[in-house]
Amino acid sequence: MTESAPFETTPATPSPGGPRVALLVTCLVDLFRPPVGFAALRLLEQAGCVVTVPEAQTCCGQPAFNAGDRVAATRQARFMVEALAAEAVDYVVAPSGSCAEMIRAHYPALLANEPAFAVRARDLAGKTHELTAFLVDVLGWTGVTAALDATVTYHDTCSGLRGLGVRDQPRRLLDQVEGLSMRGLSAPEECCGFGGTFCVKYPEISGRMASDKAEDVEATGAELVLGGDMGCLLNIAGMLKRRGSAVQARHVAEVLAGMTEAPAIGEGPEAGPRGSDGSAKT
Repeated sequence: MTESAPFETTPATPSPGGPRVALLVTCLVDLFRPPVGFAALRLLEQAGCVVTVPEAQTCCGQPAFNAGDRVAATRQARFMVEALAAEAVDYVVAPSGSCAEMIRAHYPALLANEPAFAVRARDLAGKTHELTAFLVDVLGWTGVTAALDATVTYHDTCSGLRGLGVRDQPRRLLDQVEGLSMRGLSAPEECCGFGGTFCVKYPEISGRMASDKAEDVEATGAELVLGGDMGCLLNIAGMLKRRGSAVQARHVAEVLAGMTEAPAIGEGPEAGPRGSDGSAKT
């Protein structure tokens, strides 16, 4: 892990058939962009993991935590420690830097004084990873087989970048996508203005930040803007749409998994579950 990560990765003995991974789908993926969850599943399986998707999982508690409601955030942390059943898997992986950071950086502190949960929270924190960081830093995976003839740019999300040190990992994986051309933003590390409840509390500031980000994206001449957090991507896609921009937004997992059949974010009805060959299930 990087220097900014507050906990060391928990060593795990590979299980027969590959590392056991619990996929934390995240609320925004579940509600707004299910194809990202299926893309993450495909990538993890391509990397040799045995993946489970805990059915009881729900919100990680970040909205309550960011709003200062420690009671609700702690209650949610307890629930998720149980729901993810971390003791039964080697790792927990999320296609979201913000959700992964919530678990890694804040669950141990929220549950530090609760004997029934303190040790389990630390264990869960140590084995939780953002998707691209897990594939690159933990597994050392270089098996991307996707192809996409497109010019893209990449937005570094705040929680992933500053909380977990996720910066080079998605770019290293994207370098393996056949036909893909990358163009850098002039300010790739600047916030898009989403910030969870920040965009609700300070809409004018948030709107200006999103507009600046959209301008930067458009200036690259890229056809697609990619990122690793749905909150940021929904925010950027919405601003691009309001500006009448032709630039589309997608989660990086969709491109890496070769699952770009669904309309881009904000472009139309989302695709439902897809088969192992990428075709829609009926």
